[in-house]
Amino acid sequence: MTLPELGVVLRPQTPPEEIRAVVEHADRSGTPQLWLWEDCFLEGGLTTAAAALAWSERVVVGIGLLPVPLRNPALVAMEVATLARLFPGRLAVALGHGVQPWMVQVGAHVDSPMTLLREHTTAVRDLLAGQEVDVDGRYVHLDSVRLDWPPASPPTLLLGARGDKTVSLAGELADGVLLDAVADVDAVRRARASVDESRPAEREGRGLVVVYAEVDPRKHPDEASLDAGVREVADALGRAGADTVVLQSTGDAPDPSSLIAAVARISA
Repeated sequence: MTLPELGVVLRPQTPPEEIRAVVEHADRSGTPQLWLWEDCFLEGGLTTAAAALAWSERVVVGIGLLPVPLRNPALVAMEVATLARLFPGRLAVALGHGVQPWMVQVGAHVDSPMTLLREHTTAVRDLLAGQEVDVDGRYVHLDSVRLDWPPASPPTLLLGARGDKTVSLAGELADGVLLDAVADVDAVRRARASVDESRPAEREGRGLVVVYAEVDPRKHPDEASLDAGVREVADALGRAGADTVVLQSTGDAPDPSSLIAAVARISA
C-alpha cells in the first residue's frame, strides 16, 4: 500500500504558550507535515507559522488557511517571502475566502468573494515569483509593486476550497487545492478531476490535492489500532486522488499528540 504524504493539524484552540511543545514533538518524531489554520479570533496564522518554523528543523509547516479579506496581498507576499527565505522548502500556504460571518464581523466582507480571491491570489503568486505587479482590479490595487526579497523558490501556494467554483479556481491559479473542510472520498475525487481539468496547459506538473481528514484517537484502544485507522483513511483518500492527507482529531478532542505519533510511525 502506497500512502499519500501525511501530516497533522495543530488546531488554533491550542493556547499559544502550548504550541512549542507540539511543534517540537512533531519535529523530533519525524512527522512530515504540521498544518495550522487561522480562525477568528485565535492565533494568527503567519505568526504561529514563524514560531513553528523557528522551533523546528525539518518538519514542513503549512498554513491552511489565510483569509484574504483580512490582508493586503503585498503584505501577504512580503511575510510569506520572508518565511520562505528563512526556512526554504519548509513552508506551504493556502489562501481562502474566510468564514463570511467573521468577515462581516470585522468589517472585511466584500460583495464578490470569488473576485477578491482571484485578484488577491494572482497578485501574491506573481509577487512571490519576483514579478513587478500592476493591477487595478475591483478590490486589489497595486502600482508597480515588486518584492526586494522574493524567495529563490516560491513556497507551495494553495487555495482552500469547499465549493466547486473555488476548487476550479485553485486548479487554475494556484499550485493546487486544500480541501479545508473534512472531506470524504467522493469530494476528493471530484476535486481531483476539477483541479486537473482547470490547470492551464502551460503550467508544468499536476496540481496538488491536500485534504484535511478527521480521526478520533479515543476510538482506538492501542497504537496498532490507531495506526490501522490512519492508514485506512489515508489509503481511501489517496486512491481518490489526494496527494497529501492531513489528519486532525475530532472536534471535542483537539490534542494532536497521538496522531503525531501515529503519523510518525507510519511515515518512518
